Amino acid sequence: MMRFLPALTIAFALAIAAPAPAFAGPQPDEILEDEALERRARDISAGLRCLVCQNQSIDDSNAPLARDLRNLVRERLVAGYDDAQVEAFVVERYGEFVLLRPPVNMQTLILWGSPALVLGAGALGIFLAVRRRRSAARERVAPLTPEEQAALDEILARGERAER
Repeated sequence: MMRFLPALTIAFALAIAAPAPAFAGPQPDEILEDEALERRARDISAGLRCLVCQNQSIDDSNAPLARDLRNLVRERLVAGYDDAQVEAFVVERYGEFVLLRPPVNMQTLILWGSPALVLGAGALGIFLAVRRRRSAARERVAPLTPEEQAALDEILARGERAER
């Protein structure tokens, strides 16, 4: 059995890797003949998010929806749209989420700023709770009465004598 372990490991790795697509991005049948338009299509596609993968641009994705979006971008460019119009068309259809680099506006500021606000509110809450607990602890401890102080002094004195 141990003799076959390396071979089984390699076979398992190949079986897992075999279905993985070898080529991502525009397929040969998608590429435009006009190099300038193709370059523009690639630039636009690099800035659009694959709605299936969500961490890749449509130019890097193998998802069928990414292929459809790449074709849509190329169709619009061939129809005479400029880059901004193509991007606006895709955003109108799919929302700003499709942009890998969304514009800075109130929504994105809230999205990116809210974690810092929550963290600050949490830190403030912890600070106030600790401060309140410390002040409550100080208020709960009453000073010793003269009799208690005398008894404490006597106990401490006995302890010092016992140590000698």
